[in-house]
Amino acid sequence: MRRWLVALALAGAATMAMSGCVPQHRPDGDLADDWPDLPVPRMFVPATDACLPRITAVVQAGTYDTVDCARSHLAEAIHVGTFTGDAAAGPRPEPGSPALRPARAECDQRAREVLGGDWHSARLTMNIALPSVPAWNGSARWFRCDLSETDSIDNTRPVNRTGSLRGAMIGDNPLTHRCFDPKLIGDNLNYMAPVLCSEPHRAEFVGVYLERDMTWAEFGRANQEVHRRCMSLIANFAAVPNNADLPYRAGSIFYPPSQREWEEGDRGIRCFLWSDDRKLTRSMRGAGPKGLPAI
Repeated sequence: MRRWLVALALAGAATMAMSGCVPQHRPDGDLADDWPDLPVPRMFVPATDACLPRITAVVQAGTYDTVDCARSHLAEAIHVGTFTGDAAAGPRPEPGSPALRPARAECDQRAREVLGGDWHSARLTMNIALPSVPAWNGSARWFRCDLSETDSIDNTRPVNRTGSLRGAMIGDNPLTHRCFDPKLIGDNLNYMAPVLCSEPHRAEFVGVYLERDMTWAEFGRANQEVHRRCMSLIANFAAVPNNADLPYRAGSIFYPPSQREWEEGDRGIRCFLWSDDRKLTRSMRGAGPKGLPAI
């Protein structure tokens, strides 16, 4: 009897109960309401605060993978946000698109909170991962902010690391840019070799400023303006007057974002004090006019 009743229930047929103690079920002419509601489909959204074995510009549910941050990994997902407004209305943004500017600004703010400082000041890079085009067309509107450790200021290719980046820029840490001994080919900078500030060197990281909203082409013609902005940071860092004597104390080296990062809204310019006429053997932070004389 039990198997017979189950079979009828699965077939969707209305049956009369075999006991007088059970109310009679009468057909109502609507078969649709006899089926339980199907669960609402859940859209795939990647996890935040997760470490990643590989870096991908597009995240798909079928190949999605995370690892324990204590194990070797290439990136850490620090935030998952949502596109809104015009950025959500059109086709999925491509890397380097101005439509990614709101996402990058949100990622930048979240990175500062997670790290305890500006990621531009360290051997770090940030990338934005997006849903696939079919997922976007199916209403996925999330973006993921991925932070990675890099090899150097010149080689921004992500490297494997162990441990979370949370709080990585609080206190003394090995990621922060400090002193360098620049290697030149003729008058052109080849690369910046990191050294201890107590070792002979000619350059030191002094800070980051945010460039105004100009095009990439305009920025390429603004070297003197960028130099002046960096010199102002150098004067403040070294505690020397920002006056006509400053160019006789130091010069500047600056590193802008890549063109792709620039188009996405990254305007962080890394500035370095440059001593072309003498080797330094200490940090110039707070050195004052006697520590960084005009010569």
